[in-house]
Amino acid sequence: MEVFYYLVFGALSAVVAGLELGKSGKDRVATPTAFNAFKNNYVLVYSLMMSGDWLQGPYVYYLYSQYGFDKGDIGRLFIAGFGSSMLFGTIVGSLADKQGRKRACITYCITYILSCITKHSPQYRVLMIGRILGGVATSLLFSAFESWLVAEHNKRGYDPQWLSITFSKAIFLGNGLIAIIAGLFANLLADNLGFGPVAPFDAAACFLAIGMAIIMSSWSENYGDSSEGKDLIAQFKGAAKAIASDEKIALLGAIQSLFEGSMYTFVFLWTPALSPNDEDIPHGFIFATFMLSSMLGSSIASRLLARKMKVEGYMQIVFSVSAVTLFLPVATSLLVPASLKGNGISFAGSLQLLGFCTFESCVGIFWPSIMKMRSQYIPEEARSTIMNFFRIPLNLFVCVVLYNVNAFPITVMFGMCSIFLFMAAILQRRLMVVADLHKLSTKAQEMTGEDEPLNP
Repeated sequence: MEVFYYLVFGALSAVVAGLELGKSGKDRVATPTAFNAFKNNYVLVYSLMMSGDWLQGPYVYYLYSQYGFDKGDIGRLFIAGFGSSMLFGTIVGSLADKQGRKRACITYCITYILSCITKHSPQYRVLMIGRILGGVATSLLFSAFESWLVAEHNKRGYDPQWLSITFSKAIFLGNGLIAIIAGLFANLLADNLGFGPVAPFDAAACFLAIGMAIIMSSWSENYGDSSEGKDLIAQFKGAAKAIASDEKIALLGAIQSLFEGSMYTFVFLWTPALSPNDEDIPHGFIFATFMLSSMLGSSIASRLLARKMKVEGYMQIVFSVSAVTLFLPVATSLLVPASLKGNGISFAGSLQLLGFCTFESCVGIFWPSIMKMRSQYIPEEARSTIMNFFRIPLNLFVCVVLYNVNAFPITVMFGMCSIFLFMAAILQRRLMVVADLHKLSTKAQEMTGEDEPLNP
């Protein structure tokens, strides 16, 4: 493997270690023991849940191909997963608000375990059922756990600012370190120990079962709007009304969809972007490098949030930088000559890899920051429902991209993602303006209310 990959990985490792070890008093927030225990419990559960997800990622496509399915068949399986998340996500989100977030988290574990079990069958129909179950589980993963955390944090009376500590730690471990370890562990099971490509799915089911046991034994239940007379349709209407009546929520949903849509498109396109002429690249090592970049981003985010930096302000820069990084494939295709077929990574590929690492760092900043904004702007009574509403355009976009992945040149796809990210930066600017105006208006009303007794 080329020295270049080791240099990039080593440099990122050094920076991440330096940031974590070099945290000053300004970067650390003193918190009581009770909160630390609560935070550590959630981070442990979240890490187990994410390990169940990350273990499956490297071998999904490979397993399907080993069962003899072609690219078109596999593409339809992936579309089924995202389509399922789009169709059923809002329903399960509403049920989580009404029936309880703890129950929803347990349902995630059961649903994903069942999805893992289906991987033992080579029958297409069974695998399709597994993808549908996986889509439902994904909706719960990205809504129910966060909704439970925010509600439980507030119910226990902890400082709202401490939420960002939990978010940052969960993303640093669950979306960074755990992803790297899970990738290596999956490779050990499937290849080194010779258990085959279905072994990582069995391991994922075990981690999910352990996490479910911890949830059942240590988590209390909390709800959104659990009023008896309110059915699913009423909850949908309430969530839709909240989005339509509050520009801040609508802007937040648009920002999330634009960024995550670009992020998932990147997941599908980074391999052909780095090896357009079948260059020999170490996919697993590059994946680990991306995850290390994400850890760098979450470490930066924890410092920004600890210093109470304005999320709406610095995220404009993050989205703009992201847009530039995903425009690199377009720029290099125009300016840098193509490499010979079958060689190592080209000069253009090396530039793109550095850009993609920067993008993954932006992803690491994005997750705790968007969680922080959601905790501020989304009303508690319909939190899971609204968060899954946000995922409808995201999943629709990804389905369209998957269906047409061979219809457009890869540079067109990256150019489109770059435009979307610039749009996200613009909308983030608008969100900051609207939020500031709302704060000024609220402050003015409070001052007026205080003056009224003095002016009868």
